[in-house]
Formats: sequence, C-alpha cells, structure tokens
Amino acid sequence: MHFLNIFLFCILCLTAQAADDAGLRREPLRNCIGTYGRPAWMTNEHADLPKLLSELEDIRADTFHWAIHAYTNEWDEIKTFLPLARARKIKVWITLMPPSESPPHLKMYSEPFHLDFERWAVEIAKLSLKETNLVAWSVDDFTHNLKFFTPEYVARFQKAAHQINPRLAFIPCCYFKSINPAFAKNYGPLLDGVLFPYRDESSGANLKNPDHVDAEIKTVRDLLGSQMPIILDVYATAHSRLGATTADYVEKAVASGLRSADGVLIYKHQDPKANAVKYQIIRRLFREHREKH
Repeated sequence: MHFLNIFLFCILCLTAQAADDAGLRREPLRNCIGTYGRPAWMTNEHADLPKLLSELEDIRADTFHWAIHAYTNEWDEIKTFLPLARARKIKVWITLMPPSESPPHLKMYSEPFHLDFERWAVEIAKLSLKETNLVAWSVDDFTHNLKFFTPEYVARFQKAAHQINPRLAFIPCCYFKSINPAFAKNYGPLLDGVLFPYRDESSGANLKNPDHVDAEIKTVRDLLGSQMPIILDVYATAHSRLGATTADYVEKAVASGLRSADGVLIYKHQDPKANAVKYQIIRRLFREHREKH
C-alpha cells in the first residue's frame, strides 16, 4: 500500500505540473493584439525591420506573428528580429506552411525545414529559450491538413518542443466548420490555443458580414472549453477566394474580437501609406484597448 500511495502521489504531481505548464504557455496568448504576415522586404533581400517595429509601436501592438513562406532567408531574419522586438516588449509567433501550401501546390516551402514539423518544433523551442519573447508557433490552414497532422503526430512534435521549453505554445490556424465535437475530442488536449480566422462560416462563408463574430467565438469556446485561448484573426487583406474586406468590416470585426475573443491579430500587417484607412482604424482600436487594459 505504501508503494501505491507513492505512485499515486507521483501521478498527481505530474498532472499538476502539466497543468501548470499549460497555463504558462497560454498566459502570453491572452489579451494579445497585433498583426500577422511578414515585414516589407527591402531590395537588399532583407526585411525592413525598423519600419515594422516602428509601425507595431505606433499601433500599440504587443505581438507580431511572422508567416514563413516568401523568402528563403526568413528564419535568419526572424533571429535578427527577435531581440529587437524583445527590447520593445513585443512578443513573436512563427507560423509555418502545411502540405496544402507547399510544393507541388505552391512554389515554396517554409524554409529551411520544409514539412519536418518535429524538426521545426525542436528548432523553434531551442530558439525560444534564447529569445524569450518567442512565445508561440502555428501552422497555417491546420484544419485543412488533418490527414497529415494526425493526433499522434501533433502529440509527438509537441512532446519534442516541451522537452526543450515547456512554455512554448502551439496555436494552429483552425476554421469554424472544422472545429466540431470530434476535433475538440481528438485535438483539444494537444493545443495551447486556437488562431481563429473569422470568415462568417456559420452563414456560408464571406468577408462581408462581421455580425457573427461573437456567436462564432462562443460556439468555438463551448466546444474547446473556457481555458482554451481563442485568438481572432481578422482579414484586412483580401482572401484568395472570398475577396477583399472593407474598412467598415475591419472596424466592426476587430471591435467584436476585442470584446469576445482572448486576443486579436490582423491579417495582414497594414502599410500606413498604402492602406491608410484600415491602418488608422486598427491603430485607434488597439490604442483604445491598451488604454482600458
């Protein structure tokens, strides 16, 4: 009986530690506001990091979510960006492209580790130990690629990451129609949060009607549980199939997300000159949110 009590005590301690680690991973996700995409690129084949940092500070963002897909040297550029962002108290996420957005479907992979997500998990986790503002990583269109990202595979690369840094969060891109009871059961325990692109899929899918943001977030939260951070992803840049959004749409969707979600990211980062109206809307709403929090 004595050995049984010791065994049960150890199990309880491990369970409590796992819960504590999950809480630590989720903490920097909550109440985040920022943008998603990649920086402007300069003619010298490097990202214009001073421009990006200046604009993130201007809109009072605390998070930048870098999508690795367009250039072969982005992994190196992120390593340059991280300490500069940390000095400005900006958290960083990294998103990777899934099979559906890699060759042969599209021209490029996420470089340099392509579709080896166990390797990505290890390398991102190692980098996050050095650059502590690297708090999360993601996979774009995760729920479109579940045949590749089986629960067993996700569990394997999550274990690889957490053995290195238990505080590194995995928060993949998940769409409304795919977040159902089966998904919640099979994947919910494996995720640290959900990046939720709003496309009004409860009404057939469009980027015209922002009126169902609150209801869709509630549905997702009811399925995944109150402890799962739901980060709303608002399209400011046009979608390949659903077209462009208006400034009014962006304003209403962001306002709803700031009210109902656990955080809001804007896809993509808007240029203050080329996209002046949307940039100023985002700037005003983010600054108002910061003043309240």
